[in-house]
This record gives sequence, C-alpha cells and structure tokens, in this order.
Amino acid sequence: MRRETNIRRTVLLFAAGALLLVAACQSQPLPPLALKAPRAVVWNDFLGVNAQFHWFPPEVYKRQMQALHALGLSWVRLGLQWELLEPEPGKFRYDVLDPIVDAMRDDGLQPEVYLVGSASFATTAPASAREFRDQYPPRDDDEYARTLAGLAQRYPSVAAWQVWNEPNLPGFWRPHEDPDGYARLFLASAKALRAAVPDKPVVLGGFAYFGEMGVLGGSMIDAIAARALAAQANSTLPQIDPPVVAYHPYTLYPEGNKPTSREFLDKSNKLNAHLRALGVKQIWADEWGWSSYAGPKEEQPIIGSDGQADFVLRRVALTSALDFDRVFLFTLSDLDQRASVRDRSYGLLDLAAQPKPAYLALQRFLAITGPRLEPADTPVFTDAPSGLIGIAWTRADGHRLLMFWAADAGEVKLTQIPRATLHDPLADTHKELVAANDGALHVPVTSRLAMLEWTP
Repeated sequence: MRRETNIRRTVLLFAAGALLLVAACQSQPLPPLALKAPRAVVWNDFLGVNAQFHWFPPEVYKRQMQALHALGLSWVRLGLQWELLEPEPGKFRYDVLDPIVDAMRDDGLQPEVYLVGSASFATTAPASAREFRDQYPPRDDDEYARTLAGLAQRYPSVAAWQVWNEPNLPGFWRPHEDPDGYARLFLASAKALRAAVPDKPVVLGGFAYFGEMGVLGGSMIDAIAARALAAQANSTLPQIDPPVVAYHPYTLYPEGNKPTSREFLDKSNKLNAHLRALGVKQIWADEWGWSSYAGPKEEQPIIGSDGQADFVLRRVALTSALDFDRVFLFTLSDLDQRASVRDRSYGLLDLAAQPKPAYLALQRFLAITGPRLEPADTPVFTDAPSGLIGIAWTRADGHRLLMFWAADAGEVKLTQIPRATLHDPLADTHKELVAANDGALHVPVTSRLAMLEWTP
C-alpha cells in the first residue's frame, strides 16, 4: 500500500547533542543496579509490535499474524499513509485496507492505528516542493480529523487511534517541528474521535526519541502540554480527557547511546514522572528496536541477527521494570527494497514470515517468564561486575526469576539462594547451579541477558 525509500525517514537531528546525550564513556565502574517494576506485567497487554501488513500479500501477512499469536501477544501498531489511502478526495482504497482489518479482527489482534502524511489534495507543501509533499502538515485540521474519525467509525475493531507520527521530525512534519500546529491538529482530531468512538483511547504524537525538537530546541511534549493547558483554561479549545502519551525511545544500545551509559533509564524515568505529574494516565513507548542489517553503517552500530536478539531482550526487560503502560517493538517483519537498507532488517521475522534469532529468543524469554509476572525484591549482589543490572520477579507458579546482565563479564555471588536454574534464552540452554563451599551461588554474568530461576 505504501511505496517509500525509508519507512522511518529518521533524520540525524541530534548528533553529538540531544541524541548522543553522554559526551564520553564513563571512566568509573558502574555500580550494580537493582530495578523493581512499579506493577505486575501481563505480556499480552504490555508488549506489542509495529507491523506493515499492507506491504505484503494476504498469505504472508496472515502468517505474520499467526507468528505474533504464537508469542502470546495481540497488540499491533499499524501506520496508514493518508496520501495512499485517499489518492483523490473521497476515493478511499478500502479494497486494500478492509481485508487487513478483517484479518486482524479474526485473529484477535488489538491494533493501534495512526494516520500520517498529508493527502496530495490536502497538503500545505509549497508549489516549489516537488518531493516529500506528503511530509508537510495538512492545510485543514478539520479535514484530517474527519478522515481519522471516519476510519474509526468504519473499523470498530481498532483498539486505539493515534494522531500523526513523529511530528518533531522533519521527515514527518516539514519544514520543521511546530508545536502550535500539531497541538491544533491533535485537539481537532481528539474532538472528532471522542464524538465518533468515545470508548477508544486517543494517542498523542508518537514523538521521536524523547520528544526533543531539533530546530526549536526543548521538548515538544512540554510545549504541547503548555499550549493545551493554557488554551483549555481560557476555554478556547475543547476539554478532552487526558490522552495516551506515546514516544519512541530509540537509543544505540538497550541502556543508552553508549555501551556503558544508562541514559535510557534516566531519561525515561524523568520524562515518565513528569508526565504522571501532568495527569497522564497512560504512557506508551510505541516504537523502538534495532536492525540486523549488514551495512553500510547508518547511525546504528552493525550488530547482526544475534546482536538484535540480545538488544531486544534487554530492552524488553528494562521497559517492563519502568513506568510504561504499553510498549511496541519495531517491527514484526523485515521489509523489501522499498525501505532503506537499514530499515529492511528490523523484523522479528524475515520476508517470508520465518523466525529470525530475535523472534526465537523472545519466544523462549516469554516461555520462561510465563504470561504474568509480579514485582519482587532483587537478591543482594556480592562481588558484582561493573554495570550489573538485575530485575527480579515472581512467576505465576511462585518461582522467582532474576533477569540480569552487565557491562563487563564476570561473576556475581548470591548468598540467599542455595540452588537455581540458569537460563540463556539467546542460546536456548539451561544449567543447574548449586551453592559452593562458601555458601554462595556463583552465577556467571555476561553482557547478554540471562535468567535465574529458583524456588524461594
């Protein structure tokens, strides 16, 4: 349905600045970090994926849906390109979209759907702009809002509707970010959606990274919040329920933009606490991931298929322990030559919907955890290697789990656990460990996520 050269169209706006938030690797060893989740995690409600079903024939996208179902997951984020959905005023390509929505409904999926890219007849692009005309905002906020509300009415099985995508990047909002413009578009759309489907969540933005603005500076999330609050206080804009706030916390590594940094945790914790203070009830990280591409290098380090699997598991573990209500991995399947070289390889599945190492590792990870986890206290670490991160849980059967990894390889001693099973979901192995003569369980630690299981 969509033909483009770069599915994300991400621009390196923040090089050496907002994107690379740590100027140099830390010279001092990182202390151990024990994380405890703020609430229980039910994977089917917490973890979803982005998908591009409209890139594939029905026999392939149905296999993709079956693969997602096999993971025990049901949330999926789907993007619609307005210019392709409605190439002429009032002439919609429902012949492409209807079968996809029907298949998602029949498979029990819960879609979050966003509409992005101005239709050719509705764009504010200047006449001189021969390329990327869809990347300019629409000329009429109400026209976009009516289109989005009409889709919501046509597709009642869609679980949530998102207004645009990454409006703080010029690849989606030219010539540069405009908090006033996006705030007007969002409020018009939220009003239309509340009238059309009052029971469905309305999702704000999908802001790239942590909401930074590359041209204006500062946070677009803060800028929009300030404008919306001021306008509503003056009764110049409609009162709406707090929307879902979504952002896309891409970093070069699972913990941050340096192998030894933790700014993903620091920035997420700070931003999420700020959003809660503003009254936000739902926070979604609805796009993040890593490509298994072979190069040439484009921003992201070349990590291969095994590195992708490792990074995905570490980020899933981290997000589950932070104050997110839902997260969406990018993406379910690899893409063809319509995408850039890097963007072709973000998938858990290959082009034929066959599992890649990241899919298999995630499948094993979820099998070890079971469908639901309750937060637990992390055991005391002794002689921990630098950068150790541990996240403890109680499984539904009462068994305890510790997810852990470190910046440096080494060994950690646990004095309170006499016997345990060490799982490696990346290698698909497990090993029985027994306390040594010193009374401690000696657990090997690497930079890859491992999982320790024991009975308290």
